[in-house]
Amino acid sequence: MGIAAYPGTFDPPTNGHLDIIERGAGIFDRVLVGVTANPAKTPLFSAGERLAMLREMCAHLKNVEVVPFKGLLVDFARDHGASVIVKGLRAVSDFEVELQMALMNRTLSSGLDTIFLMTSADNLYLSSSLVKEIALLGGDVSGFVHPAVQKRLKKKLAGIGRKGRGR
Repeated sequence: MGIAAYPGTFDPPTNGHLDIIERGAGIFDRVLVGVTANPAKTPLFSAGERLAMLREMCAHLKNVEVVPFKGLLVDFARDHGASVIVKGLRAVSDFEVELQMALMNRTLSSGLDTIFLMTSADNLYLSSSLVKEIALLGGDVSGFVHPAVQKRLKKKLAGIGRKGRGR
């Protein structure tokens, strides 16, 4: 079915991201996981760290490539031969934002479609922000992230903000 691009900040990558990547890999001949910087966010992990975590998480998927990108998603997709953008949806609020982006991308590049995959029920509530907050407060994130991500989170957050553990 061609090449798909799955873009995101992935700070950190979660089991929800991996679910969408695995399902996309089952649909498309090739999936490009595009790791970008979101100017509206201050990432915990560097782009290199996020790339490394995703590459480890996706090592079992032979048709998945994890690559960095800057600039417009439509340019990234065109430069890599992708004709489809894959996006994961958790809730109606995600759809509102993603629909607007999909329509803008389609306007900027008429041959570029967006396919929405609903997250698995197990990951419905999961977000990178929640994972970071739980880890920062000393909580167990092992059920939410790949072991490689959990290890890096522990190392990154060692000694930072162990206050408020009662949450």
